[in-house]
Amino acid sequence: MIEFVVIVESSADARTATKLADRILVQKIDWLEPEMLQHLYQWSGLEAETDNSCWKNIDDITKRLADKFKFPTIRSNGKFKSDGQSANKIIKLISFLQYKQKREIKAVIFMRDLDNQPERKKHIEQVRSEHINQQPKLAIIIGTADKMREAWVLNGFIPSNQEETQILEDIKTELSFDPCKESHRLRSNSWEEPDRMRNPKAVVEKLTGGQMEREQQCWEETNLEHLREKGVQTGLTAYINEIEERLIPIIGSAE
Repeated sequence: MIEFVVIVESSADARTATKLADRILVQKIDWLEPEMLQHLYQWSGLEAETDNSCWKNIDDITKRLADKFKFPTIRSNGKFKSDGQSANKIIKLISFLQYKQKREIKAVIFMRDLDNQPERKKHIEQVRSEHINQQPKLAIIIGTADKMREAWVLNGFIPSNQEETQILEDIKTELSFDPCKESHRLRSNSWEEPDRMRNPKAVVEKLTGGQMEREQQCWEETNLEHLREKGVQTGLTAYINEIEERLIPIIGSAE
C-alpha cells in the first residue's frame, strides 16, 4: 500500500497534519469518499508499524534501521544546517527503505513549529530543492506552524455556545485583538501573568477547557475555506496549498 511518512514534534501534530490532509483530499478529488482513504494509503513513521516519527528521535531511528537492515551510515551533509540536516537524513533513509525494503513511500510530510525561528522552514526548503528530482520520486510536503500548532487550532476555533463566546470576548478585551483571527501575534511561551494570554497554548486551553475533543473540532470540522482564510499568517494556508499541490496528484492518479 502507498505510504505517506509523517515527521512531527508530537502525536498532536500528527493528528492535525494527517486529518487536515485527509479532508483536503476528499474535498478536492471528485471520486474520493472518506471511507475509501484506508484502502488507498496509510500514514506511517520511518519504522514499520508506526504512525509517525518525531524529529527528536531521528538519530536513534536511523541507527536502529541501519543496524537491522545493514544500511550504510547516513552522514550529515555540511551544506545543511539544523533541521536541514535532519530532513536530509530522513530523505536519504526513505530512499533506502524504498529500494531495500520495497516500501511504497510516495511522500513525506515535515511538520514543524517555527517557535520564532523562521530559518527552520528555510532549511527544510533547501533540502527539498536538493532532492526535487530524486528517484524513486518522493513528494516532500512542508508544514510550518507560526508560532506553533496551537495557532492553527485557534484559526479554526468558532464558538459553539454562549459560554465560549463570552470567554473569547474576555480574551479579546485582554489582548486588544482577536486571537483566532490573529493568532500569529501570540508570541509568548510563558504560563505566568502578565504574558500567559499571549501564549497560544494557554489561549487554546482557555477556549477549549483543556478538552482535546473540543480542540480537534477546530481542524476536523471547521470549514476548510475558513481555515484557508484565517491561516495566512500562521502557515496553515501554506500547508493546505502544499497538500493540494503535492499530495493530490499522487492520489488522483490512483483512480
